[in-house]
Amino acid sequence: MTAGPASPPTPWCTGLLVSGFAALVTLVAVVAFGSALAHIHVLLAVGFNLVVVGGAAPTVWRWRHRPVWRWVVYGVGAGVVSGWVALLFGAL
Repeated sequence: MTAGPASPPTPWCTGLLVSGFAALVTLVAVVAFGSALAHIHVLLAVGFNLVVVGGAAPTVWRWRHRPVWRWVVYGVGAGVVSGWVALLFGAL
């Protein structure tokens, strides 16, 4: 009985760095677009965020199984959620 090929080790340091960068870029983009559109009309900002995230979600969700892109997916998800929370607290 032989064992299968060993999988390469998970690059945690590099992966977390990529996730952090993707989260930061996404957070800034969500807050910038959301706050600019909220100055025009609040429903425009909410609608824009829902359409963009809803449109990009299927593609990004398929990337979560790819070795490198999974880190970007985790960062984008965290950035969107953090951006929405920041917009919500900024509106209060």
